[in-house]
Amino acid sequence: MENRVTKNGAEPLEFMSLSSRRGIGKVISAKNYVGVIAMRDGTQIEILPKIYTWDEESSEVETKRIFIHMLRFIKDIPNKQFGSTSLKAEKNHLLDIFIRMFIEEAMTLVKRGLKSDYREHRDNEIFYKGKLQIAQHIKLNAAHKERFYVEYDEYSINRPENRLIKTTIELLMRLNGSVDNQKDLYLLLAAFDNVETSGHLEQDWACISTDRMMKDYQTILDWCRLFLSGQSFTPFKGDSHAFALLFPMEVVYERYVAGIVKKALTHPLLQVKTQDRTFRLFHNPARFQLQPDIVVQGPSGVVVLDTKWKRLTTTPDYGISQADMYQAYTYGKKYGAAKVYLLYPWLPGLSVINQPIRYDSGDGVEVRIVFVDLSLGKACVDALSVELINAVIGNEFN
Repeated sequence: MENRVTKNGAEPLEFMSLSSRRGIGKVISAKNYVGVIAMRDGTQIEILPKIYTWDEESSEVETKRIFIHMLRFIKDIPNKQFGSTSLKAEKNHLLDIFIRMFIEEAMTLVKRGLKSDYREHRDNEIFYKGKLQIAQHIKLNAAHKERFYVEYDEYSINRPENRLIKTTIELLMRLNGSVDNQKDLYLLLAAFDNVETSGHLEQDWACISTDRMMKDYQTILDWCRLFLSGQSFTPFKGDSHAFALLFPMEVVYERYVAGIVKKALTHPLLQVKTQDRTFRLFHNPARFQLQPDIVVQGPSGVVVLDTKWKRLTTTPDYGISQADMYQAYTYGKKYGAAKVYLLYPWLPGLSVINQPIRYDSGDGVEVRIVFVDLSLGKACVDALSVELINAVIGNEFN
């Protein structure tokens, strides 16, 4: 499926293509990635997925609202602040929304108090403290009897976690976001005045503490990791020309649908697995790992679900690829599934198709095609959830 690109005077990057369309002119196309790209001059490019309401393509505001709702189910980004009413998606760019969530988490941390820790400190001081480092002392202070090269433990907020947060704040300040965000980032920077900027990111990441005393830092460090890596489970990252937070839309769709299905199937007799890796295509040698998006198991059987971020059509085979059907058939056989469901996003033109769409292999595999209307939010899987419960639990257990 194509993605909508909204831009503010920006240039396309390498992973975006430029083409011409009759009657439209030059068009920038993103290769199935959604998110935001920020240029050094303050320009922002927003890439939003094409999402449809019942009879038309949704507006930019509605699309952004739905997309942000979908991101709540993505574990790769912190989602603690997604419920905040201050995000105002209709007025802000995506990057500004992400920065605002970082700011709110950082402000909460600062109010609670930054953690300090004892850290080894070595320096050439004018006082004697701790342990004298004789070799360095002789080397540096032969002509400076008033100095001592010493090593001692220092209780300070200049610990790796705080250095990473300060480095993130400084990075976000350079992105020229909203005035409100810039103002709050300056306020945050003042709270980290006694903290150094991280000079060795990998080393600081390796030294962060994960004990329960640092639980308050978990979410803010997740944000730091996201921004400092310049990527979001993608192979793309910002360079000297741009900063990018990009998400493969097929992954967003896959994890969103898996998340709401899992949340809807809370029956005590059900076991729901996502990204299951129980089977390989071949046993000897063990090769070609199978990994369906969702496996639902109950006392009456198993069903498998796989998401496909692809545009179907009203042609006889609905534009379903043979590869998708081969994969569904394999899942059915390997898992002994009563049914295999392929979940495609709903499009307005598909309303003429009489559902359900079923394919019977004749040897025990039934594949069903389901359209997911993303504009309905969590309700988009209500009917499917009832069908799944009936399929794997059965009337005798209901």
